[in-house]
Amino acid sequence: MATACTNGLDTGFVDLGYMKVAALGVVQGITELLPISSTAHMRIVPALLGWKDPGSAFSAAMQLAALAAVISYFWADIRTLALGSVSAIRRRDFNDWSFRFVMWIGFATIPIGVAGLLLSHTLNTCGSPLRTLPVIGISCIVMAALLAIAELYCNHKRTLDHVSLKDAMIVGFAQVGALIPGVSRSGSTLTAALFLDLKREEAARFSFLLGLPAIALAGLKELWELHKAHLDFHGWSVLAVGLIIASLSAFVAIWGLLRILERFSAWPFVAYRAFIGVVLLVGFYAGALS
Repeated sequence: MATACTNGLDTGFVDLGYMKVAALGVVQGITELLPISSTAHMRIVPALLGWKDPGSAFSAAMQLAALAAVISYFWADIRTLALGSVSAIRRRDFNDWSFRFVMWIGFATIPIGVAGLLLSHTLNTCGSPLRTLPVIGISCIVMAALLAIAELYCNHKRTLDHVSLKDAMIVGFAQVGALIPGVSRSGSTLTAALFLDLKREEAARFSFLLGLPAIALAGLKELWELHKAHLDFHGWSVLAVGLIIASLSAFVAIWGLLRILERFSAWPFVAYRAFIGVVLLVGFYAGALS
């Protein structure tokens, strides 16, 4: 699949134009926050439609759409944590749960922050070896297997009120896996939270709240990289359309994920991830996808 570069950044989305980027924004927004790998879909959908790969810079910048959706959907939780933390600091009550939870989120973000900086020259460059279809396909299948194990062997009874710093750090280290295309940030953190015996909907909530700093940092960093690459006005306007559409679809994705986890389980995502992984591998080795 053809790619485009702007001063070393993979910026294929610019040549796609507004309508195609809007369509991909829907796909990106939905798959970014579901545990099914947005990167995999950003390779499959353009390939099936005969479009240029939108590029890793597009996927990274779309983190801001996910950020907007998570903040708006979980605004009550975020407001409670923020106000509770400020109040705890004023009282110097550092045992307050809201304060401790916010600090745990900060500590849990350190692993992916360090790993992201170390791999920054590999992740979003043109022709990145991590963005190949075999890597994405294998990642999808491995994560499907891990999610299936979490469903089979964990009891899913704990609530968010009982998590600890150790729990947050385990999910934080799992989040590092999201740097590998095909793993999915939502997939890696949700799976880790399920292994901690959290209820399914609580695991998803924990995953989203803990991922807020990482999502924000990744999106803002990519905007800065695009700025340094001197992306033109047309490129920024195309990206803006994608961001708006993706944020709306991401909000719907959160609602759908929580409903599925509350009423059913994570098995639909296990089956879908395994299917996507097989499609990518078969398509690549059969020459249908590249």
